[in-house]
Amino acid sequence: MERLGTGIGWRPAIAEAVEAMAGIEWVEVVAENVCPGHLPDSLLRLRERGVAVVPHGVGLGLGGAERPDPVRLAALAERAEALRSPLVTEHIAFVRAGGERTASRGLEAGHLLPVPRTREGLAVLCENVRIAQDQLPVPLAVENIAALFSWPGEELTEGQFLYELADRTGVRLLIDVANLHTNHVNQGEDPAAALDALPLEALAYVHVAGGFERDGVWHDSHAHPVPEPVLAVLAELASRVRPPGVLLERDERFPSAAELEAEVAKIRRTVAVAGRDRVPVGAGARPGPVPAPGAGAATGPVADEAARTRLALGQTALLSALVAGTPAPEGFDRGRLRVQSRMLTAKRGSVVASLAPELEQILGDTYRPRFLRYAAGRPLTGGYRADALAFALHTLREEPPAERAVRRALRDWWIERSGRASLVGRPWARWARVARFALLGR
Repeated sequence: MERLGTGIGWRPAIAEAVEAMAGIEWVEVVAENVCPGHLPDSLLRLRERGVAVVPHGVGLGLGGAERPDPVRLAALAERAEALRSPLVTEHIAFVRAGGERTASRGLEAGHLLPVPRTREGLAVLCENVRIAQDQLPVPLAVENIAALFSWPGEELTEGQFLYELADRTGVRLLIDVANLHTNHVNQGEDPAAALDALPLEALAYVHVAGGFERDGVWHDSHAHPVPEPVLAVLAELASRVRPPGVLLERDERFPSAAELEAEVAKIRRTVAVAGRDRVPVGAGARPGPVPAPGAGAATGPVADEAARTRLALGQTALLSALVAGTPAPEGFDRGRLRVQSRMLTAKRGSVVASLAPELEQILGDTYRPRFLRYAAGRPLTGGYRADALAFALHTLREEPPAERAVRRALRDWWIERSGRASLVGRPWARWARVARFALLGR
């Protein structure tokens, strides 16, 4: 595996700080947030300096019941080529459910949700990973996620599940030590036991991130400093193998450039100190070698359509309970599902606010409570931009603001953005839409 070194997640809000940061050898960028034909100047400058740029996907849903969407795969491949990346990464998660296979409407989670660690779920995941590997121009690595709940009837531990996945497909692993800590707090899973079971020779790189604990639940926020327990898991991993790369993830509430740089330095020191007494890979009792990256070894049972349909029905029932208020499926922790549901709604409101900041500016302090009421029982089905428009229209129809100026500003925002093309410079179209708005009582 190519040596990456120490890196940080590149985000527009800290682009300048990242460029000026000493010792940064590579960066990771959320794949869906960059356009291959219009790469940010900051990324281009970093790349020209020899800093590797790795696209990190969040939308494939490799753990879902359906085979990977060819359009999404092509988009990820295009970004890898545009960034001249040494590899691409995604998640072991499902992000959508429903649709034709279940004769139900398609639902979007807007978040990474855990897959069932069963033999059947593993077979579906392995086939999806192989499909992705065949379509990508560079090696693929997949990441373990943080989970608030687990599926009933699971047959494998996290370490066993990841080992089997790498063994059958040859895929590389992106190990998030913060997620191992999250699963320790939330589900009692021992990070050391997971590391003992992992095929560390398949390690691509490591994520490190912060979070916080509230009411006995660890929230993987990516908006807080990295705590000591997460650094301890990093040290456990680094005592077993020298990570090809280690990266700090931070997505919100960015501290000063100096604080970010200090956190990266602490991560670098943790790896260096832990590596002094490293036990050579292979000293543990793992059952056999992992195939070479991209080998795509087709070992293990193959998922048939019946298995995909059973998984689809389970994931649809679960996601519907989380985002549409239907009853929790049998065997799940209902309390944990309620917490997860609230988290999904809050995240949905935050993403809409980031994509359409004018809404929060127009509605002020009433934006959040209004959005929570709107989202209750209205699952995400068409993406966040459509969600922003639907929220604005719902607000105008169902609970219009008392202030006339606020109503007018929200109405004008909706009018300008609800067409397929901008109405700026087309007054006749704008007035036609205003007339339709009035005639329909909107």
